[in-house]
Amino acid sequence: MELILQMSLGILALSTLLFVIRVIKGPSIPDRVSALDAIGINLIGMTAIVSILLKTTAFFEIILLLGILAFIGTVAFSKFLEKGEVIENDRHR
Repeated sequence: MELILQMSLGILALSTLLFVIRVIKGPSIPDRVSALDAIGINLIGMTAIVSILLKTTAFFEIILLLGILAFIGTVAFSKFLEKGEVIENDRHR
């Protein structure tokens, strides 16, 4: 079981590296945004596997925090792509 977890950790690390390359070279902004979201998901998976390997529950809060940050980042990027701004200033005179 430990060998399978270590192999899956290596595969997730490799895919994270490939997503970083996609963020750098991405042909369009939506490709870069989806790669950043995938990096967040991979970090959550890698943290969970390390937690299993170390036989501890200390990383559960980190997993939750990474999930929240990945979600907020995805929402902010999608709002920026849709409207061109993240924070709207609706000052009508």
